[in-house]
Parts: sequence; structure tokens; C-alpha cells
Amino acid sequence: MATGFPGRELGFGLHGPLPEAGSGRLLKRPISEMERLLLQQQQQQLQHALFLRSVKQRRLLGSSVSSHLSAPAPQDHILGSLASLASSNLMDSRFLGRPEMSSMETRPSAALRDGLQELERRLLLDDDEEEESVSASASAVTTEEWSEAMRQIVAAPVSLPAVQGPNHLSPSPTDSSSSTVSSSASSSPPSSFAVPAGAALRQMLLDTAAAIADGKLETATGNLSVLKRAANYRGDAEQRLTAVMVTVLFARLNPAPPAGSSPPLAEISGAEHFAASQMLYEVSPCFKLGLTAANLAILEATKDRPKIHILDFEIGHGGQYVALLHALADRHRLRPAVRTPALRITAVADPASPITNNETGGTIRAVGDRIEKLAQRHCLHVRFDVVHLRAAELDAASLGCEPDETLAVNLAFALARVPDESVSPANPRDELLRRVRALRPRVVTLVEQEINTNTAAFAGRFAAACAHYGAFLESLAATASLDSGDRARVEAGLVRRAVNAVAREGGDRLERCEVFGKWRARMGMAGFESAQLGPAAVDAVKTRLDAIRPNPGFTVEEAPGRLGFGWKGRVLTVTSTWR
Repeated sequence: MATGFPGRELGFGLHGPLPEAGSGRLLKRPISEMERLLLQQQQQQLQHALFLRSVKQRRLLGSSVSSHLSAPAPQDHILGSLASLASSNLMDSRFLGRPEMSSMETRPSAALRDGLQELERRLLLDDDEEEESVSASASAVTTEEWSEAMRQIVAAPVSLPAVQGPNHLSPSPTDSSSSTVSSSASSSPPSSFAVPAGAALRQMLLDTAAAIADGKLETATGNLSVLKRAANYRGDAEQRLTAVMVTVLFARLNPAPPAGSSPPLAEISGAEHFAASQMLYEVSPCFKLGLTAANLAILEATKDRPKIHILDFEIGHGGQYVALLHALADRHRLRPAVRTPALRITAVADPASPITNNETGGTIRAVGDRIEKLAQRHCLHVRFDVVHLRAAELDAASLGCEPDETLAVNLAFALARVPDESVSPANPRDELLRRVRALRPRVVTLVEQEINTNTAAFAGRFAAACAHYGAFLESLAATASLDSGDRARVEAGLVRRAVNAVAREGGDRLERCEVFGKWRARMGMAGFESAQLGPAAVDAVKTRLDAIRPNPGFTVEEAPGRLGFGWKGRVLTVTSTWR
């Protein structure tokens, strides 16, 4: 019969049968047998006491955890609560160690040692299961408390620990205890405390992202309270970058939008962000030159062709085609004997994309009207169409391609927003490339940012974004006034891009850029071959750069199959051509 105590099942207590009583005689036992039985009884009592202590400690742990999780703690006590939980777990793990025997106890037998080990194993397994249950039930509450704390940090500065330098708040595996960190984090900093700058500030950003990725909330809290003081949207490039990346960190800690706010995808699909993106392409030489190179590749591949059909998967405000029409008009003036080609532009909009909605569709049609009117003023024959098709629906018939047309496909800042295999098993990104390849275009132009925000984990994406957007903000300072309203709108759009690309996950992450090496692999798997941009086109791009850049920090990097545009040696955008 089970007693609830595992001693009998594990072999504790009396093992052999009792001596039989003789008929009509008293039961006689030698002194050695009595001592052995007495010792076994003492050992059984010790194990029973051990079991009772285990039950008592586990009940205390359960009540301690439940008291901590009963209601969200205010900001000043969050770290203390986390420290108490850590202390309780530490106490429990120490208790689960093997108890020391007193000097009066004799060495246990082999069977007793085996029994102790089995009991220890069962207790450890039980506590592992219990800790997993506590962890699962506590995660939602901890997240809720953390979200509230972050909102309070945004609203008002958090007091800082007394530190000797900026690296004190970086993640460290040798923190003395949770309670020590908690108490120091609630103290006020000395008046001589200096906010880090330069490389130290950039490193603190990276350390904070790593702490969030590792679940080290205390470290992240301390770092963010310092980083907030260094962030300034109106400061220099480093302060502006800090402001952008701190926003990303807060968005990562608060994945669910507050009540009444827009869902994550709405951040980058609204009219305001759409306008900011188009302004970015005009203000930044790196983006503008990428589009210029794509235009030159199309003009070079379709030279002297009477009918040209361009498929565009991200028409935007049509600024790229305004420049293309001007180039065609200039060519006609230089060669009046050559008849201008009949140009047809088809804007392809994916109805499954969150970017494509009724408002955007109307915008695309309005863009087409402006392009057609501009063409008329330059005596050019241009027709503009809009089709709404998913990647799997693309073919020559649905796109209205004609046999006598020279087809060009423009993928400027378009593919990075098409989901790939990490988002959808259907892999629309590669499906789109295969469908385009089946159309047999004469040239395909691909323009994208040179950054991996697709397959990298959060900390990796954050580090890449720090380097990429840091260089971009420096370049922007060389082309726009610090008080420029245009720059403010462009940087607001940049913040939305960074938040979506770095802080979001799954279907909420629409900005999924890749570096050129990955694009080259995708294009190759789809059946494309690299087509080098001609020397005349490359020279034209460099001449254009010399005309628009007021600062020698802008660079053009020539490499096989691509042109890279960047700032002080760091490539920010890449244009490549394919056939």
C-alpha cells in the first residue's frame, strides 16, 4: 500500500523479514541485531524529515512566486521582484543538493546511497517541471510589467546607478546579484556622470540589443535610461542615430501597439510614409543615383527599339520615369532623324500586399496621368497601365505583353518587400523572379539597399542597421540643412523603416532587405545572368554624382555585375542589371 513517502518504493526502511517468534517463546534478538535495526530506523526518520523539508520549501516557493505574480508591480519595484524570484530559485536549487550527515551518523550502505540518489533525482525532476510551469505562467505578467515600465521610461527619465564609466551598464555575466543591481539602478547618478559618445555610445546600443535578445531586462533598463539622454532628433548624426535605434529598442520591448494605435504594418503602408519614401529617393544621392543607374541600363538595352514596354513593381510617385522621359527627349533632340520610341509603362500591384490598397491604387493611377501629360509636353508617345496581379498570376497574357515589344523589367526597391520562404511556404519572392524570367525580358534592373534585415536574428539586424543607418544619416547631413523640414520627414520615414525591419518579426516585418550576394544567388536560381552596365552608362553616373554632391564623402563602387553607391566607403544602395 502506498504511503505517499517514496521510502518504501525506493528500498528505505526494513529490508529483510522479521525473525519468527517461536511457539510459546519470547522473541530473542542479539544486541548487534538490535543496533542494526535501530540504525535503520534512524536513517528512515532522517529521510522522512528530508521529504517533509522538501515539501515545506516547495510550498514556500509556490507562495512566494504567486505573491510576486499577483499584480503588476510599479516601475520602482520591477527589478526587485525579478531579484526575489531569482533568489527563490537559487534557494530551491541549493536545497535540492544532498544533505550532509552529522558526525554521529555512520556511513550509509550502498543500498541507502542508491536510494538517496534516486530520491534526489525524482525531486530534481519534480522541481524542473514546477519551474517550467512557473516560468510559463510568469512570462505574460513579466511582459506586461515590462511594457508598463518602458512606457514610464519614455515619459520621464529613469534614475541611474552610480557608475564610473559608460561600460558599467553593458551586459556582464558576473553581476554580483539581482538585488544589488536593482538597488543601484534606483539610485541617482553623480553630478559628474557623463553620457557616452562616439564608439562607446554605439557599443552601448549594441550591448542593449544583445541584452534584450538574451532576456537581460535589468541590463537593458539601465542602458536605455542612459541612451535616452544621448538621443536627440535635432542633434548631430550620432545623436540622431541613437534616437532612431532607441525607438527600435522600445518597439522591440513593446511588440503589441498601445490601444487605439495603428497595427505594425500600418506604420509603413500609410500615405505619410509613402510620401516620405519618395522624398528619400529625391534627397539622398545614394538612392537617387541607384534609380539613375537603372534608367541608364534600360535606355542602353532598348536603344533604337521602336516599341518599349517597361514592367514596374514599385512605381512610387513616378519620379524615376520623369527622369527617364527627360532622357528620351534629350536623345531625340541630339538625334532628330531617329524616331522616338513608343513607350508603354505597366505598374504591377500585388493585391495581397499590405502596401496595395484602394488609396494606393488611386495614387498609382494619378501617377500615370502625370507621366502621360509630361510625355505629351515632350512630344513622346507614352501609355500607362495598372494591373493588380499576384506573383503566381504573372504571365505575358495577363500583363498584355506584345510580341513586337522590347520588354524591360524594373525592380527598384520592390523585391525587399515581397515575402520569401522564411515568411510563406509559397515563397512569393522567388516565384516572382521565376515568372519574370519566363517573360524573357531584354533587361531586368534591380535596386536595393545593401543591408540584411531578412534572415538575420534581432541582434544581428540591429547591428547591421546601426552601421547602415549611421552612414546614411551622416550622408544626409551633407545634403540637407539640420533644420530642413524635408530632412525631418525623411528621417521620420527612416525611423518607421528601421522599426519594421529590426524590431518586428514574422508577417509584421515587411522590410526584408538582403545584401547583393544573396540577391545574386536568388537571381541565378531563377535563371538570370548578370549583365554588366556599359562604360558610357557608368561614366554618366559618375558625372551625375560630381554634379550633385557637395561633399566628397559620396562614393561610387564599381564591381562585377553591380554599381554600389555609398558614404565614405560604406555601400548603402546597389544597382545591378540582369538578362
